[in-house]
Amino acid sequence: MAFNFGAPSGTSGTSTATAVPAGGFGGFGTTTTTAGSAFSFSAPTNTGSTGLLGGTQNKGFGFGTGFGTTTGTGTGLGTGLGTGLGFGGFNTQQQQQQTSLGGLFSQPTQAPAQSTQLINTASALSAPTLLGDERDAILAKWNQLQAFWGTGKGYFNNNIPPVEFTQENPFCRFKAVGYSCMPNNKDEDGLVVLIFNKKETDIRSQQQQLVESLHKVLGGNQTLTVNVEGIKTLPDDQTEVVIYVVERSPNGTSRRVPATTLYAHFEQANIKAQLQQLGVTLSMTRTELSPAQIKQLLQNPPAGVDPIIWEQAKVDNPDSEKLIPVPMVGFKELLRRLKVQDQMTKQHQTRLDIISEDISELQKNQTTTMAKIAQYKRKLMELSHRTLQVLIKQEIQRKSGYAIQADEEQLRVQLDTIQGELNAPTQFKGRLNELMSQIRMQNHFGAVKSEEKYYIDADLLREIKQHLKQQQEGLSHLISIIKDDLEDIKLVEHGLNETIHSRGGVFS
Repeated sequence: MAFNFGAPSGTSGTSTATAVPAGGFGGFGTTTTTAGSAFSFSAPTNTGSTGLLGGTQNKGFGFGTGFGTTTGTGTGLGTGLGTGLGFGGFNTQQQQQQTSLGGLFSQPTQAPAQSTQLINTASALSAPTLLGDERDAILAKWNQLQAFWGTGKGYFNNNIPPVEFTQENPFCRFKAVGYSCMPNNKDEDGLVVLIFNKKETDIRSQQQQLVESLHKVLGGNQTLTVNVEGIKTLPDDQTEVVIYVVERSPNGTSRRVPATTLYAHFEQANIKAQLQQLGVTLSMTRTELSPAQIKQLLQNPPAGVDPIIWEQAKVDNPDSEKLIPVPMVGFKELLRRLKVQDQMTKQHQTRLDIISEDISELQKNQTTTMAKIAQYKRKLMELSHRTLQVLIKQEIQRKSGYAIQADEEQLRVQLDTIQGELNAPTQFKGRLNELMSQIRMQNHFGAVKSEEKYYIDADLLREIKQHLKQQQEGLSHLISIIKDDLEDIKLVEHGLNETIHSRGGVFS
């Protein structure tokens, strides 16, 4: 963003600003002309102007909301964009509307009134002759201060009216250049933006009534259908509603009404009055600019903006394919853009919160799904074992009474080998005993139960019990043998002791 708080641009900047006060980039003031092309860059004769942020009948909101207003037909880029290019524009018009693109790139005309205005401004800032003494120098400094602020009147001659200083004058220091997104919609898409002086909740709750009211504004034609493309909140309790109209022909085909045609209809005096009754404060088309129009727009600095600052803004553009520089004149415009930025930040944060909630919900669903998959796997294994048992019994019944075949004998040998490996104490049985010991320890110390429940096949549990029972019987038999051997050893020891005592008595 380039800020112009330095020294004024000098003669070249002044001539640029005064040559196109209402044209060029799109009239930042309020012109009172009564003729001119709706798409012309030319500057008609002006009889007076008010500031960018002054009160007018229609407001402008930059690219998408404009930068100025006009009480005549308007000849700035804003009017042209608002009428046929749908870029939001910097001006809106209230009387005549022309949709011809021929006047968009017409050359600006130097009017005599503009030259007079320039001369009067220079006299008020440098050489006022109001008092005819040294106080005129103080008055000149006062006029310069007013010109820097962009407000007030500059008195310089008793016979000439004072100069009205607005924020569009080239000496105003409170100017900057920002960037706005360029729309990529075509005229055939038929998108028209309506700015309502109502809250978004009110618009959404009465959306159907709004569509019906707009249909009545269009004449209640049954072949026309009003559709809402989107609704967005704007600062100061305003709402942006994007609509398009579909026209159906008798043969069954349908098409969208072009945006320029729909906008021209809305700009008619009687139609605009009806829209104002519905709460519409501004209407504009939303269509893309052609490369030639973008080039013409960038080549002509806006009124009151230093060409050097404008060129630097074009160089600093972060994305020249999607963004276009737009001027910001005055603190109110800066505040408006700040409010829009805050609004978009809140919308982005809301969207991020929704995405975060969706991700959390998906994570919970994933955990539940994984648990169900594990449960279904166990159930599948159990059903597989049961199916195998049924097949075994069925095969036994089918082979009942037949001699064992060679392949069956080979299979039996393999099964015996596997059974021997399973029964080996140093192999799988040892591991199985270790697992059973760990299970007993967990049950004894009250280990925390897992969320998932594990099930053991009933036949496998029966086999485990049988094996453990055999192990217990073997241990009991081994213990009894050891006890018998201990008794025998005691008897032998007792007999040896008696023999030793008897031999000792004989020798004595």
